[in-house]
Amino acid sequence: MKAIRFQKTGGPEVLALEDVTLASPGPGQVRVRHTAIGVNFIDTYHRSGLYPVPLPSGLGLEAAGVVEAVASDVTAVKPGDRVAYCSGPMGAYAEANNVSASRLVKLPDGISDETAAAAMLKGMTAQYLLKRTYKVQKGETILFHAAAGGVGLIAGQWAKHLGANVIGTIGSDDKRSLALSNGYAHVLNTRNEDWVARVRDITGGKGVPVVYDSVGKDTFEGSLNSLAVRGLLVSFGNASGAVPPFEPGILSAKGSLYLTRPTLMHYTATPQELQETADDLFAVIASGAVKIAVHQRFRLEDARKAHEALHSRATTGATILTP
Repeated sequence: MKAIRFQKTGGPEVLALEDVTLASPGPGQVRVRHTAIGVNFIDTYHRSGLYPVPLPSGLGLEAAGVVEAVASDVTAVKPGDRVAYCSGPMGAYAEANNVSASRLVKLPDGISDETAAAAMLKGMTAQYLLKRTYKVQKGETILFHAAAGGVGLIAGQWAKHLGANVIGTIGSDDKRSLALSNGYAHVLNTRNEDWVARVRDITGGKGVPVVYDSVGKDTFEGSLNSLAVRGLLVSFGNASGAVPPFEPGILSAKGSLYLTRPTLMHYTATPQELQETADDLFAVIASGAVKIAVHQRFRLEDARKAHEALHSRATTGATILTP
């Protein structure tokens, strides 16, 4: 089969399409023939070496498709079932992958393969951020960075559905209307306005109880300065680079703040947690409260171009690869 591989860490240029042999599913495994593959920022962290992986390596954690074969001990799914996954193993940038049956989610009839590949990782991330890392309450004003990104577009709609007043940030003004049409009441440009001052203005000087920050280095200090006393900074990504080391005393100086660095893996650690999280996501999509927007599509062999688009910050919504 064809798969994207990289022999060394680096920029998008290290990605190459190769012919590989996929073994039969091992104990507890299922072979999934992919129909749509999700592209996520965490893939760029693996490729660049920010999150080290053994080399050479495949890439990608998220895909949807059809069960093609199962190990003899697997009973939860059968050949022909429509399924999706978003927590690996690495190697989703391929025509097929062997996946643990315990990490698969069956797709309901109302969720297309493309929607699942675009929404599983980003949508379940939004679910745990808004409903478990910090339980967003009706009437609260919250701040969500990268409002026009894949997670941001889902989170804006979902937070509005929960009754929140959502402030979003963008990096260019051409993304403003997109954010406003996806649940954000206020949209601030981090590159050409004093967005921290604007957050304070919007909240009557108090600040927000929670900031969701996937940008990292460029917004970290401003995020802390946007929080209310005893507010929570949820740092869940590094799009601009890793947050540099800092003295923990800064948290007390700025208002006895809290900081967490969560991952989806720890919020979907068991098959039950995984299924419940996915079911909540599928339900809110089915209700129409959250719509999934796939704005970029690339062929599998063009994975390098997909990563170049991510790095240019020219993408909005979800990006998928098709085998």
